[in-house]
Amino acid sequence: MKEVHISQVDALFSNGIYPIEFLFYYKEGFKTEKMRRTLGKLSSIFWPMFGQYKDGLIVFDKYREEDCYDEEVVDQELHITEIKEGGFEAYSRFRLPDLKKLFFLKVIRLKNGLALIPKMNHLAGDGYSYFYFLSLLAALSQPTFVPFKSSFINLFSKPHHRRTTLKDFSFKGLELKPVLPIDKFTVEFDEILRKDMQSVIEEIAISNNLRISTNDILTAMAVKKLVGIQSQLGEEVNLTMPIDVRRQIKEYGRGFFGNAIMFHTIKFKKEHLQNSLTKEIAIQIRKSMPSVSRETYINYLTELEEMISKGKTEKLKPFDPGCGCLVTNLSKLPSEKLDFGTGSPELVIPLTIEKNSTAILAKKENFVLRFAY
Repeated sequence: MKEVHISQVDALFSNGIYPIEFLFYYKEGFKTEKMRRTLGKLSSIFWPMFGQYKDGLIVFDKYREEDCYDEEVVDQELHITEIKEGGFEAYSRFRLPDLKKLFFLKVIRLKNGLALIPKMNHLAGDGYSYFYFLSLLAALSQPTFVPFKSSFINLFSKPHHRRTTLKDFSFKGLELKPVLPIDKFTVEFDEILRKDMQSVIEEIAISNNLRISTNDILTAMAVKKLVGIQSQLGEEVNLTMPIDVRRQIKEYGRGFFGNAIMFHTIKFKKEHLQNSLTKEIAIQIRKSMPSVSRETYINYLTELEEMISKGKTEKLKPFDPGCGCLVTNLSKLPSEKLDFGTGSPELVIPLTIEKNSTAILAKKENFVLRFAY
């Protein structure tokens, strides 16, 4: 039996909200026997994601394939356009049910390829952790004749699970309210030309002597559009963005498996967002970004603890869709590493959707903003 205390950030997801779930479509398909064996082997290394949550702890007993894996053959095709441009219904038919463990992998063999749907409870880890594991699973599942490849990868890619290394924390005896069923909502896409982003970046660099990022501009576009769509948002609108802190926190580093993120929130006046140019909002976003260090991150963890100690668990969530929006940048996902022997996936679709949120996706040389409202 292995167990580990969850962290202050993990606690945000202790009621199962926002699981990380993608659909990866492989036109060629591939044999899954080796992947299934590798899944079992990696369960001892990435054991928290194969465990269960119990009163402030992630507990792992042993790996049972039936708890974490399923495969089925269906007599139908996957229509790429329907999924890429589909609404709530198109996504819902591929979403997996609630998890018994913190991770589940579903394989659907279609008439025109294979769909791989890995679902991970966000309590187990963040998006980096999710792709860290899947990239290693893919690498070890490929046909190979290189001696000791598996041992080499295990040695140099082994994760660590020191979730409370920065600050001791206990969430025992506390429980967040259960997750309510997802309401039906609208999904909409906007494609943005990458060259247009570069033009704005250069313009701001010259006129304001400020270096901004593509993410600043895309986030500004997202919050401005959502405010225009969602009339029920109040006079103050909160924009929330997750920040990965692995590079700044040496105790975490690239090998940390868990939630190494900070949620940064900016308050805007609704009228200001409606009347401002996108580049003006982008500049405000850039200037608001916090300086992440060991000290500032510990302060962030302390703030989460104070909410808990004061019983303000209703505020213990990444963002409130009733008074703001969440923008997550998924444009740099390492999908090219998810090659199980027949090439990288032809289609990558995030299945987790929350009301008043925007996902920034990549489409060849351009970007796509996926709005949910």
